[in-house]
Amino acid sequence: MDIKKSIEELIDKIKNDKELRDSFMKEPVATVEKLLGVDLPEEQLNQIADGIKAKISLDAIGSFFKK
Repeated sequence: MDIKKSIEELIDKIKNDKELRDSFMKEPVATVEKLLGVDLPEEQLNQIADGIKAKISLDAIGSFFKK
């Protein structure tokens, strides 16, 4: 599984869907597992969730400076 590709795809889904975003903020690993539809080892799920959190945080910071 290409983790980087999965992260990018999930970021788009999470950023564009308020319900998914709320779910991700409450239970990131469970939300990632649900969105992927694949049973992955906990370590991989944590890596993906951490990558999504980091990217969303960077995007939020970037939008702050664009204002």
